[in-house]
Amino acid sequence: TMKYVVGVDAGNTKTLALVADGNGAIVGVGRGGCGDIYNNPAPEGGIPEVERAVEQALLAANIDPGVLVAGAFSMAGADWPEDFAFIEAAMRARSYGQRITVVNDALGALRAGSEDGNGVVVSCGTGAATGARSPDGQVWHSSFWQEPEGGDELGIKMLRAVYRAELELDPPTALTNHVLAFFGAASVTELLHHFTARGNTKPQHVRHLARLLLDEAENGDATARQIVLVHGAALGEYAALAARRVGIEHTPFTLVLTGGVLRHPSRLLANALVDRVRATSPMVRPVNSRFEPVVGAVLLALESAGITVNSAVIARLAASLPSGAFFASDASAATVEL
Repeated sequence: TMKYVVGVDAGNTKTLALVADGNGAIVGVGRGGCGDIYNNPAPEGGIPEVERAVEQALLAANIDPGVLVAGAFSMAGADWPEDFAFIEAAMRARSYGQRITVVNDALGALRAGSEDGNGVVVSCGTGAATGARSPDGQVWHSSFWQEPEGGDELGIKMLRAVYRAELELDPPTALTNHVLAFFGAASVTELLHHFTARGNTKPQHVRHLARLLLDEAENGDATARQIVLVHGAALGEYAALAARRVGIEHTPFTLVLTGGVLRHPSRLLANALVDRVRATSPMVRPVNSRFEPVVGAVLLALESAGITVNSAVIARLAASLPSGAFFASDASAATVEL
C-alpha cells in the first residue's frame, strides 16, 4: 500500500501544502492565505488557511486525509510551547497525519536547504527568521527575539534615508527618485504628508522597495550601500547567535540563505551576512537553498513516516514540484498609487 504524507509551510503572506507519495513524488498541491496563528485575525488564527491549502492538495491527489501516514507543519507562529500544542491538536483533529510534526518555519526552511537538516538558516523575505539545529538534535529559532529585519524593514529604512536626504541631513541619494516613482508622488513632501496626515494609512507594500534598494546599492549609491551592509551584518549577528545556541559555533556547519530578499542578484547583503558569521565561525559553509521551505516540510514528513530520504527520493521530489508561480507570494509591484 502506497504511503502518503503532507508538508505545509505557513507564513504571513501565503500557506503552501504539498502531498507526496512514499517515493517522494508530489501528487497534490494547495495554497491558502496567512497561516500565522498570531497575525491572522480569524478565531483560530491561520488554521483555516492551513486547512484550505491541505484540502486543495488532498483533492488534487484524490486521497482522503485518513490515509496520510505523516504530516509536517512548518509554521510562522509556532513560537512558544502552547503554540505547538495548539497547532498539533488542530492538525490531529483534521486527521492530517497519523504522525504529526510541528516546527517553527525557520526549521522547515533549514531542512529544505541543508542536506542533513543541520546547520543554521537565515530567511529574509517579507520578514526575517533565523533557526539552527545541531547534529545531536539541539534546536533554536529566533521567533520574537529577532528584530524586524525583512523586506518590510528594508523598505522603511529606504524611506527614512529619502526623508533625511530631503532635509539635507545626509547627502543626496538615487533612492529618492525610485521612491517617488514607486508611490507616484511628485515630491518627498507630498509623500510624507500622505503617510502622516490624519486619516491616511501608513506606507503599504514597502517590502517591494527592497529590490530597488539592492539595485542601487549594487550600482554604488553610498546611502543604499550603507543600509544594505549594516542590515546584512545585523542578520549575521542572529545567525552567529543561533550557531552558538546549539553548540556548533566552532565546528564546520552549513549556513542556508533563503527568502526573496536574499535571492536578489546582488550579493552585497548576503556577503555582509556571511562575513559577520565568519568572524566567529570561520569554517561556516554558506549555501543558497535549492528548495522552497515547503519542501523542507515534505522531507520532515517523509522522515517521520520512516521513509529514507536519499538521492532518488530527492530527485523524484524535485522533478515533480509545481512551477515557480505556485511559490510566488504575490505580483512584484512596480508602482503603488497613493
